[in-house]
Amino acid sequence: MSMQSHLAELERRHAEMERKIEDAQIRPSTDSLQLADMKRQKLKIKDEITRIRENETLH
Repeated sequence: MSMQSHLAELERRHAEMERKIEDAQIRPSTDSLQLADMKRQKLKIKDEITRIRENETLH
């Protein structure tokens, strides 16, 4: 997998997590721990995207 395709996949996963979080926040039955976990996952993905982009600019 090329770095560009990996980055595109991460961006897709990040957008998907954003949608899931928005949907969960609308539902009053959403577990706050589950919501916090989804937010952590989204942040990890964003951190990896940022790390990859920073490495690309250094090379």
